[in-house]
Amino acid sequence: MNRRQIFASIGIAVASLLLVIGLPLVTPSSVVAQSDTNLLVSAAASMKDALEEIKPIYQQSKPNVNISYNFGASGALQQQIEQGAPADIFISAGKKQVDALEQKGLLVPGTRVNLANNRLVLIVPKDVVGISSFYNLTDTKITKIAIGEPRSVPAGQYGEEVLKKLDIFEKVKSKFVFVSNVRQVLAAVESGNAQAGLVYATDARISNNVKIVVAADDKYHSPIVYPIAVIKSSKNIDAARDFTQFLSGIQVKAILQKYGFIVR
Repeated sequence: MNRRQIFASIGIAVASLLLVIGLPLVTPSSVVAQSDTNLLVSAAASMKDALEEIKPIYQQSKPNVNISYNFGASGALQQQIEQGAPADIFISAGKKQVDALEQKGLLVPGTRVNLANNRLVLIVPKDVVGISSFYNLTDTKITKIAIGEPRSVPAGQYGEEVLKKLDIFEKVKSKFVFVSNVRQVLAAVESGNAQAGLVYATDARISNNVKIVVAADDKYHSPIVYPIAVIKSSKNIDAARDFTQFLSGIQVKAILQKYGFIVR
C-alpha cells in the first residue's frame, strides 16, 4: 500500500468514526451558512442613542449579523449614497432626502416605511434666564444661535421654516452659527459657544446642560418624519429587509418612545 492509499484509508476511518459518535462532518456549504453578515446603516445623528440601544437586542436573536452605524446629517448621508458609498440601510430625519434617492431608483421598492416623528425645540444653556420664546432671539444680547446647515441638516431646514413663519428670520439670520449636524448644535449650546440652538426634542433630553425654552408648533414647519429604506446596491438585501422590519416592531417602538420620539 503506497502513501496516498494509507492517507485515504485514514481519512475514511476518521469520517466513519465521526458518524458513529454523532459528530457532523464539516462541509464547505455549512461553513458558508455560518458566516457573518455585515450591515452598514447610514442614519441621522439624532437617532444615535436609540439605535445604539437597539443594536444588541437585535443581535441576541441574529448573532451572525454584524451591524455598523454611520451617523451624520441626513443630507450628507444622502450624497454619500448617491456617490456610491457603501450602505445597506438609510434612516433620514426628513423625507426630502429619501424622496431624492427613491426618484433616482436607489432604493429597494417596497422597503420604505416611516419609523417615527420628532419635535423641534429651542434650547439654551441650563443657567440662562430671560428667554421664553423664539421672539427673544431678536434681543441684542443674543449674538450666536447654533443651527444645522439647512441644505444638509433637516433640523436646520425646519428651524428656518419656523423663523420665517414667525417673521423673525431676517432679524436673526446674521446670528447663525452653522454646524454640520444636530448633535453639534447641542454641543455648541452645552459648551456656551452659542447662546441658543435649534435641535430635536430627543437631543435636548440627553443633555443635563441645556434646557428647552419652547417647542415649535407643528404648523410652522414641514412634518418631522424619519423614513427608513433598504439601499438597492446592498449586497445583503434580505438581511437589510429583516433589520428594517425589526425596527418597525413593537419592541423598538417602546425604545424610541423612551428617547422621546413620537411613534404611531
